Amino acid sequence: MQRAYHSGNSQPRWLFPFVAVIILVLSVVPLARLAVAGVASAFRGNAQQLLSDPALWQATFNTLTTSLLGMIAAVILGGSFAILLTLFDVRGKASLGFLFMLPMMIPPQVTALSWIGLTGPSSTLLKAIGLAPPLGSPQPLYSIGGIALLYGVQNAPLVYLSLRAGLLALPRDAVEAARLSGASSRQVLCDIVLPMAMPGLVAGAAIAFVSGVGNFGIPAILGIPASIYTLPTLIYSKFASFGSSTFADISVLSAIIALLSVAGLALEARVLQGRDYRVIGLSGQAAVFRLGGWRTMVEPMLWLTMVTILLLPFLALLASSLTPAYGVPLNARTITLDAYVEILFRQAVTRTAFSNSIFLASVTALGLLAIAVPLGYYVVNTRSRLAGLVSALAEIPYALPGVVLAVAFILLLAAPIPIIGISIYGTIWIILIAYFSSFLAVSLKPVVSAFRQLDPSLEEAARLAGAGFYRRMRDVMVPLIAPAAGASVILVFLITCNELTVSALLWSAGTQTLGVAIYNLDDSGSFDLASALSVLVVVMVVGLMLALDLMVKKLPRGVVPWRS
Repeated sequence: MQRAYHSGNSQPRWLFPFVAVIILVLSVVPLARLAVAGVASAFRGNAQQLLSDPALWQATFNTLTTSLLGMIAAVILGGSFAILLTLFDVRGKASLGFLFMLPMMIPPQVTALSWIGLTGPSSTLLKAIGLAPPLGSPQPLYSIGGIALLYGVQNAPLVYLSLRAGLLALPRDAVEAARLSGASSRQVLCDIVLPMAMPGLVAGAAIAFVSGVGNFGIPAILGIPASIYTLPTLIYSKFASFGSSTFADISVLSAIIALLSVAGLALEARVLQGRDYRVIGLSGQAAVFRLGGWRTMVEPMLWLTMVTILLLPFLALLASSLTPAYGVPLNARTITLDAYVEILFRQAVTRTAFSNSIFLASVTALGLLAIAVPLGYYVVNTRSRLAGLVSALAEIPYALPGVVLAVAFILLLAAPIPIIGISIYGTIWIILIAYFSSFLAVSLKPVVSAFRQLDPSLEEAARLAGAGFYRRMRDVMVPLIAPAAGASVILVFLITCNELTVSALLWSAGTQTLGVAIYNLDDSGSFDLASALSVLVVVMVVGLMLALDLMVKKLPRGVVPWRS
């Protein structure tokens, strides 16, 4: 019987068609549908009417302003932590790095709620300690500056990761040569280390800007009450007031968001153009500079920063969840667990949101793993030049803002699916397929890293011994990549369970997710219930991150973001 393998190749014949279908369904087709809708809207004249609306340009200005200011804050905060934790002899680096990554893993709407609970005249925590501003004082976070500040906190870990990767790749011999030549630590740092790490800093800044452009949770919580709209929240408001031109309008708005994101990445390439940052020599271990007498000031400042951006907002969130209403001071007479009882046992909506999020996160994590293993095997082992294209197309949906991807699937699946005539619009399945598209790259990266670390002779020996593809995968390949596969499942589950931007446009009655439930509770004035649900989400996030941290020794390098 003839085996279903390509001649001269150990891959089965079905592998390339499988990869092609996955990439078409999850990347090419939805994004092509969005592009077609945008072009069609322009030809029909709908785009001209939208482009003449002052609200659009105000939202665009707000988007650019908050994203740029947030990028600057993220660069200052994330860059400082990356330099100090990577290059200097700071004690407790592992703990500080783990804690610094938490804001990136916590949903943006939870971050916004926690900071609202920490500031303003109605802060339960500030009232409990007698530091609340007088009643009638404005909430400072309901502003462009407030949105930008939380963008900075949320995206600082992105800058930290990017710059740290660049610092760890520096050649040790260049630093040692400079020291032997008599250069001081300050000269080595300013004249050698930081200029060579510039690509990492610029890349981190670009990612922080793009993340701010597509952020929905923070401007929705902080901006809408103050009538400050960004492009994502403007899309949400247009979708909420559905009309005949809604699809055309949101396709154009999504195209603008995508263009701003591409412009940010193009500016990154422009900044680095014509500069050669290649290094020669041993890398992977950053030079350690001694703090000396500065340690007594630097280390407390690092921990104080973590207390300010992480612990105090969480305590404010916890305090708000333990009082009967927003603005009631926390004391022995007012403390209550009613919000948690309501969330866990009485509110059908929150129970539905929990079950939906757990279901979506579980199916997405496991389903993407089933896709990522053969896809990763193809990318690493194929001799075709298409491997690079496949990898790039898998990453594009994750790189785009979630609201753009949501609009693409709305346009693609609003009508019944051709041939079978079934419509999944308004069901949980449209959210699921959008999650598959959005987080394919997250699942694929650890698996590809694990496949690249395997010695090709292992599979070749099994093949020469007569083992077929399925036998080789079952007995040789899959057991060896199992730790990375486990990390992939946890990472995707963690990110998906707290997602809001995609599901905010795709949910309907009965398909609410945790992110949507938190936003709706706050929007309806139930701040105590939103805080209680947010506390539970934070506890879940920390638990999953700790589980992933315990697996780090068995994982390929780079799979766990906060570990070297």
